[in-house]
Amino acid sequence: MPGSTHHPVPKTSAGRFFEDFHLGEHIVHATPRTVTVGDVSLYTALYGPRFAVQSSDAFAHAIGYPAAPVDDLLVFHIVFGKTVPDISLNAVANLGYADGRFLKPVFPGDTLSTTSEVIGLKQTSAGDSGIVYVRSIGRNQHGEIVLSYVRWVLVRKRQPGTPAHAEQVPELPKVVAVEELGEGCPALDLAAYDDALAGSAFRWSHYTAGERIDHVDGMTVEEAEHQIATRLYQNTAKVHFDGHGARETRFGKRLIYGGHVISLARALSFNGLGNAFHIAAINGGRHVAPLFAGDTVFAWSEVLEAAELVGRNDVGALRLRLVATKNRPCSDHPLKSGDHYAADVILDLDYWALLPR
Repeated sequence: MPGSTHHPVPKTSAGRFFEDFHLGEHIVHATPRTVTVGDVSLYTALYGPRFAVQSSDAFAHAIGYPAAPVDDLLVFHIVFGKTVPDISLNAVANLGYADGRFLKPVFPGDTLSTTSEVIGLKQTSAGDSGIVYVRSIGRNQHGEIVLSYVRWVLVRKRQPGTPAHAEQVPELPKVVAVEELGEGCPALDLAAYDDALAGSAFRWSHYTAGERIDHVDGMTVEEAEHQIATRLYQNTAKVHFDGHGARETRFGKRLIYGGHVISLARALSFNGLGNAFHIAAINGGRHVAPLFAGDTVFAWSEVLEAAELVGRNDVGALRLRLVATKNRPCSDHPLKSGDHYAADVILDLDYWALLPR
C-alpha cells in the first residue's frame, strides 16, 4: 500500500553466534545423507586407507560382516558435517572431542541424520566469544544410533562484551569404559581372518602397553584435496572455504578441517597397526595447532592399554594415543616440550581400536 514499509524476512542465515545457544536445547540438523559407494571411493582417494575390512566386500563377508562397512571416520565426518551450519558456522576453532562411541556399522545405502543437544556453555575471558559443548547423535534410516559423541567449539559472539545468559561446563568421562565397547563390531570368524590379505601379522596379543610405533610415512596436504574432503562431508564452516574472508584472520588463509588431519593420521597408522580395523570409541582429542595446504603430515602411536572385551574371544581392544605432526617425521615420537606441546604437533587423539585375537 502507498506509504507502507515492507521488511521482507531474510531467506538466508549467517549462522549462530554464541548468544544464540541455550543449555538443554535440542537441534535437528538438516539434510539427511545417503552414503554411497561413490562416497567410499572418494574417501579412499583422499586418504588412501588400507584396512582390509573396509576395503573388500569379500574379506568382510568372510569374517562375519554382510559387506564391507563404511570407514568409521567417514561416518564420523558425515555426522559431524550435518552439525556445522547450526553449531560451528561462526567458529573460531573446533577444540576437542570426548565420549565418542561407534555403536553400529554403516553400509553403502544407509541414510544418516544428526541431532545435537547443547550440554555446556562457557564465555571466554575476553568476552568476544564462547565455548559451546554439544552431544551429537547420528542415526541410520531405521532410527538406530550409529554414533554418539561430544565436541566443544569456540564460537564468535555477535556482540562482543555482552554477558553470557547462562554458563555450565559438563563433566565428561576421560575414557569410554571397556564394557561399552564392541557394539559396532559383529562376531568375527577368526579362522577366515587372513593376516596376509589384511597386511599385518600382528594381532591384539602382539601389542603391549607403553609400546610406541612410528608410522614412518608422510602425506603432503594439497589445497584441492582438503577442499574436496570438506565438501564431501557438506561441512560449510567458513574457515575452511572462504579464502577472501580468511585474509582478515590471524592466519591470513584457510584452515584445514581438523577431521581431515584425523583421517590422514589414521590412514598413516596402517603401517604398524594394520589389523586395528575398527574404531570403537574416541576417548578424547585435541587439535593442538593448525594445518595448512603444503604441509606434510606424519604420525606415531602409543599403546596406552590393552583390554579384553567381556564375552568376546574374537577381538580385543587397544587404547591408542595417535599423535600427528606437520613437517616433522616421528622417529623420535615428538609430543611435548616441557609442559607444552612441541611446535610441530597438530593432533593428540585418544581412541579405542579393535583387533582380531
